[in-house]
Amino acid sequence: MTEEEFQGPRVTDRRRVDPDSGEVRQPSQPAGAPDPLLEEAVEAALVEAEVSEAEHKLAELTADLQRVHAEYANYRKRVERDRELIKTNAIGGVLGELLSALDDIDRARQHGELEGAFKSVGESLESTVTRLGLERFGDAGEAFDPNIHEALTHEASDEVSEPTVVAVYQPGYRYSDRVLRPARVAVAGDQ
Repeated sequence: MTEEEFQGPRVTDRRRVDPDSGEVRQPSQPAGAPDPLLEEAVEAALVEAEVSEAEHKLAELTADLQRVHAEYANYRKRVERDRELIKTNAIGGVLGELLSALDDIDRARQHGELEGAFKSVGESLESTVTRLGLERFGDAGEAFDPNIHEALTHEASDEVSEPTVVAVYQPGYRYSDRVLRPARVAVAGDQ
């Protein structure tokens, strides 16, 4: 079969070096046709520009995401802190309202009237407020502290070197490091 008789696909040899002569072939392209190497270089530059733009956009979006994540973490901490503060204030408010009942129970105990069912109710109330964190303070013999004591009387005494509580008229109460009511006391001190 001759080459003219063969009707199959035509194969074009695109090798740069001629295998018969060993010489470099000149590209056979029509005049005015674009250079394929130049086209590849332009296409590569466009792809590189798109990749660079995508990387820039990715960095921008990542920074935005990190900023939003930090804002959310701060918001969550602030809400948790506010929630805890509201809880503490609510419990402190209720305990503050119960102080007069605790004073009545204490006075009944001092006069011997805390007996029977009233005794168990009083002790139950006292143990409940203690479990909630209510602290009673103000004892005779401790140093006077104007932050937690309210001096109702003052007397001069040579027996103490600093102002000291000598009598407690009404105990003080604190909850969560906050004084709900100062202890009302008599103070003795040097002149």
